Amino acid sequence: MDDFRTLWLVINSASGGNDEDTAERLRECCAHSGIGIARLIRFPQEDLPTARALEAAGMPRVAIFTGDGTVKALVTSLYGWKGAVLVLPGGTKNLLFHRLHGDRDMAQVLDAVAAGTARRRRPAIIRCALSDGRGDGLGGVMAGPGTAWADVREAMRRADIPAMAAGAAHALERSLAAPAIVCRDPPLGREEGYPLIELTPGEGGFAVDGYHSETPGDFLSQGIALLKRDFRDGPSDRLGRLAALTVESSAAEPIGLLIDGEPVEGGPSVQFELAACEVDLLGSELTIGPIEV
Repeated sequence: MDDFRTLWLVINSASGGNDEDTAERLRECCAHSGIGIARLIRFPQEDLPTARALEAAGMPRVAIFTGDGTVKALVTSLYGWKGAVLVLPGGTKNLLFHRLHGDRDMAQVLDAVAAGTARRRRPAIIRCALSDGRGDGLGGVMAGPGTAWADVREAMRRADIPAMAAGAAHALERSLAAPAIVCRDPPLGREEGYPLIELTPGEGGFAVDGYHSETPGDFLSQGIALLKRDFRDGPSDRLGRLAALTVESSAAEPIGLLIDGEPVEGGPSVQFELAACEVDLLGSELTIGPIEV
């Protein structure tokens, strides 16, 4: 049984929700569960902790209270480390948090950690080969021209109204006119492809969903849903649960990707495969176990 009563905590101070009041509330919440914060790291003003820094401090655990993109950056940077990462719900969707902890809230998770009932897990992730090494999706991956709506979301975060308007027009045009994404190996779904394909990791394979729309209004409503990191309201096809998938652009153009909500550009063909996370994560959801391919 691990003793996790002291830890380092990372917050994203650039996020509107992570101010000094948030930091104090986190300290109080941890203290209520009997957990002490030995060091508070405010990213991006401070660098994310490295395995070497954690080892030098004798600290075998680190918690993170940020959005999915920063969680992914920390977790993947700690691959090979022998400690454990505790993911807390500091973002909008908190996809990885819910994979690891189910419907529990943060206080319940911290209580489980302090009591030693949380366990080290290496959950399934989605891996795709990218030249810049950002190809691991811990919470989910989206592919296709529909991912252009992510630019609008970034403009919303900055409260940049002109950029929001221009970005929405561009994203709608891309969704309607850009080459679709086709599931090539294995061949799945519509022969003409989809404007957006979503991959969601799970134990036993990643679920593949293809989203399509019949009218500009449908594309606009789905784009708005994507801004909220929830694209599941519109017409879609459940294409299967797989351990590997290759998608292609129908016109051999670069494929836009959103990996844990962060935009990345892939080639005209992108291969995804199921893999295991390469550092231990603390989980209190009993259904999270070894990957089964």
